[in-house]
Amino acid sequence: MKHISLGGLDVSRIGLGAMSMSGYYNIGSGSDAESIRTIQRALDLGVTHLDTAEIYGPFVNEELVGRAIKGRRENVVLATKFGLVSHSGGGAGVLDSSPANIRAAVEGSLRRLGTDHLDLYYQHRVDPKVAIEDTVGALAELIGEGKIRHIGLSEAGPATIRRAHAVHRVTALQTEYSLWTRDPERELLPLLRELGIGFVPYSPLGHGFLTGEIRSNDQLSDDDWRKTNPRFTGDNLKSNLRIVDEVRAVAAEAGATPAQVALAWLLAQGNDIAPIPGTKRVSRVEENTAAARLELHRTQIERLNNLTRAVGERHEEGNMARIER
Repeated sequence: MKHISLGGLDVSRIGLGAMSMSGYYNIGSGSDAESIRTIQRALDLGVTHLDTAEIYGPFVNEELVGRAIKGRRENVVLATKFGLVSHSGGGAGVLDSSPANIRAAVEGSLRRLGTDHLDLYYQHRVDPKVAIEDTVGALAELIGEGKIRHIGLSEAGPATIRRAHAVHRVTALQTEYSLWTRDPERELLPLLRELGIGFVPYSPLGHGFLTGEIRSNDQLSDDDWRKTNPRFTGDNLKSNLRIVDEVRAVAAEAGATPAQVALAWLLAQGNDIAPIPGTKRVSRVEENTAAARLELHRTQIERLNNLTRAVGERHEEGNMARIER
């Protein structure tokens, strides 16, 4: 597996997102044992970059990752997130990036992950009640104490990124980016490159849509959050299937799977981009990591650049309200 520098942090070209291992995507059966095998298989294949968050579960996803990497911590760039759990009484789903809450959050994450430091610690969503300067100042103190190594932001807008970076170097920004979510190309990517901040695209396979295996909303279980996602419902889904069909055509030409083509396109966008496709299946992690060896022809990249644009917002209204734009 190739490595890149993510804002000064060495990571594998393709990482692994662990969110789907804790109930967010519910196609087929799964288990913690299978998820642990998936993480360990990823490590065997050269993946070093693992991503989780305290809100996943909440808490149980970090515990799962901690069990999976026990005895192999030195080979892992461990990333987690704070800010969507208020530890002062608000609970899960409440924005809280106050310095006191960060202190409580980091101690819990360290304990659950079974480590004495976090390699990359993200603010999960920007908290409008707390100045970003105060949040990053608290994170800088944790770096001084050795509890975290690098600071990350997730779904932050350009102005917030600049303000945060002025207080302390921000290593990475995590935001959705894929063949059906091209928004970061307008402002975010140029800004990150100006400041030397790495980019971690989450949902690089469009929440599984770009694999080509979801053709109907009926395939999603009632407790799968995509069931009500605007891009997976009604006429929007029918329109968005055209994107998948175009990706499948390129995949057939390249002798690869649609997922591999979607990831290879993303890798071709720059050597400062390290996607974290999520899965809880060994077979999927093998498929996804193989995309690092796939080189698309320039004409194929051009075809993908000009795909039909996705119809519908990428999240429902409540989640979109927490994304800075």
